[in-house]
Amino acid sequence: MSAALHAFTTVVPHWQPRVKPIDLAQASAEQLDALKVTPSNTKVSEYVLVLANDVETVRVRTPLFNAIMYNNGGLSRAEREVGATAASVVNRCIYCAAVHSSRYNQLTKDETVMAKIFADGAGAQLDPRLSAILAFATRLSQTPSQATAQDMAALVEAGLDQAEILDLILSASLFGWANRLMHTLGDPLPKDRA
Repeated sequence: MSAALHAFTTVVPHWQPRVKPIDLAQASAEQLDALKVTPSNTKVSEYVLVLANDVETVRVRTPLFNAIMYNNGGLSRAEREVGATAASVVNRCIYCAAVHSSRYNQLTKDETVMAKIFADGAGAQLDPRLSAILAFATRLSQTPSQATAQDMAALVEAGLDQAEILDLILSASLFGWANRLMHTLGDPLPKDRA
């Protein structure tokens, strides 16, 4: 699709599904039940409505996503967003990279980190902790994974504990999966083309 975005941005684009989303007004009782696990303070996205064509996917995906990205303890929310963004950059998922870089910017009130990541990738000059997080998530997201024991040691040296490292592994891994679904099921379009 020629109108699809190909450059990374922190402006969240419109995601245009290729698969027909379910219509909430026509949804089955099973689909509506699965969609209840969507956080109530947000609109049900077209992506989730597409996934609702496979009820079990939504039933499992939403609580898993919430547990990985929003759980208390472990890695900070902002640092989880760095892991998700790194995976999305490796996988060239423009939509997910925009969502998670935008959330990082909102959480930290700092747009320079994501600007550096989009400009320089894994080589972005960041503070030592964020550099280690970015490098690890980037290497973990390669296919096949390029993450090594030295990458793990760099995380420990940067001050991450075991719970934080686990959260980073989970956030980057979750987006390795989600990016592939986003690519398969739709395209990121500029908001003015929605």
